[in-house]
Amino acid sequence: MTRSVPATQHGIRFAALPRGDYAVAVIHDENGNKKLDTFAGIPREGFGFSRNPVIRFGPPRFAAARFTLQSDAEEQQIRMRYIL
Repeated sequence: MTRSVPATQHGIRFAALPRGDYAVAVIHDENGNKKLDTFAGIPREGFGFSRNPVIRFGPPRFAAARFTLQSDAEEQQIRMRYIL
């Protein structure tokens, strides 16, 4: 599932998701080309993942970003990272 969120909006709600395991990836698509721009494999735009796992080389495994949705009130805070 993909969603676009204006830069002025600081959250998004996904309604009526079934209980289960999920992971979220966020990309700050600064130039609007609908992809994460990289140079030599290094992200040139902001990114983040649920549970804020340690990032080494490439995206984290699903297990590192996974959270279990158990109620309608679940919330994730994702820290955006920028590598300059």
